[in-house]
Amino acid sequence: MAFEVNDASFVSKLAEQGAVLLDVRSPAEFRQVHVAGAINLPLEKVSEASVKKILQDKASSVVVLLCAAGTRARKAAEQLEASDLKLVVITGGTNACLQLNIPVIRGETKTISIERQVRIAAGAIVLIGVVLGFTVHPYFFFVSGFIGAGLMFAGVTDWCGMGLLIAKAPWNK
Repeated sequence: MAFEVNDASFVSKLAEQGAVLLDVRSPAEFRQVHVAGAINLPLEKVSEASVKKILQDKASSVVVLLCAAGTRARKAAEQLEASDLKLVVITGGTNACLQLNIPVIRGETKTISIERQVRIAAGAIVLIGVVLGFTVHPYFFFVSGFIGAGLMFAGVTDWCGMGLLIAKAPWNK
């Protein structure tokens, strides 16, 4: 069962009590900035077995799930719902921790976040579709329409296929 906490200051309190901080962002995002003491386990690798393997050397069975803003942490909690793990999701994620000046570790690499990469890719595809629609054939306007529909779907369902694909790109590993 997962508990959602709206106050990111609980991260420090839970960490002091021995809870395991599990950051489910991509390794590239994690390297850029993460809460001190957090362990990286990308969302696509989250399973009961992988989390229990991390917990085997730890004294606590409480797992604090973090991501950038809380969305991926909630998805990880949903994936682990059937387990007997004690899960806490921090609403606002690492971004909220940064605002509260909770200790973080900053890497030297400046990787663009997955969300920004999706915006760049979607914008580029829409622009190319419009230019090709005017210069080559009007059917290319459908490319732009398809991307627009995909963005609307992502906004409504909170599931972004383009984001999942970009997260698997070699530069995000």
